[in-house]
Amino acid sequence: MHPLLIFHGAIGAKDQMQALADALKENCIVHTLNFSGHGGEPFPDKDFSIPLFAGEVLNYLQQNKIERINIFGYSMGGYVAMFLAKHHPELVGRIITLATKFYWDEAVAAKEVKMLDAEIILQKVPEFAEQLRVRHLPNDWKMVLDKTKEMLLQLGQQNTLQLTDYKNILADCLLLLGDKDKMVTVDETIAVQKALPNADFKLLPGTPHPIEQVDTTMLASVITDFLS
Repeated sequence: MHPLLIFHGAIGAKDQMQALADALKENCIVHTLNFSGHGGEPFPDKDFSIPLFAGEVLNYLQQNKIERINIFGYSMGGYVAMFLAKHHPELVGRIITLATKFYWDEAVAAKEVKMLDAEIILQKVPEFAEQLRVRHLPNDWKMVLDKTKEMLLQLGQQNTLQLTDYKNILADCLLLLGDKDKMVTVDETIAVQKALPNADFKLLPGTPHPIEQVDTTMLASVITDFLS
């Protein structure tokens, strides 16, 4: 049985990943976690950042006495996985990412931040606003959005992982992207795949960005095959 730690994306929580975790349980020892401020976890004393979330993963591994683990990271979770592999390669086995945005500059960050306006979400997609409210209780979901916006703007000013950093990540990696993803480009994903010494790229058919719209059975099969 392969040990596997699953990371959720920005403004998400581990409950979103439960269907995938269930689909993988026959072949993997599955672990999930909430990053601080997400899924009801207390807000951190520091600002949201990739290094902060990576540090929380280190604490999780230590608390659970896990010496080495494979990682599946959705969206921002994939970025956290890569950061961990760069700085703590001894802890990371294989990495699978899905819908991870690797390229950041000020224009990209500004575009993404516009999508996180709480008032616009309330007006245009109130169902999504209610999902966020419930997902992050007892925290204020609007604060989760605000802290995430600050993190993205910081990424836009200084991308935590530069393209040259990936050459030092030696883990076997599989970069997945949906063919209908409107947030992440094929070009940026392939650029990282080519920079990584041991990586493959796979485009998933009929797959948009939101994890809820991904074919869980297909994704679980792809992950299981890669870890076998």
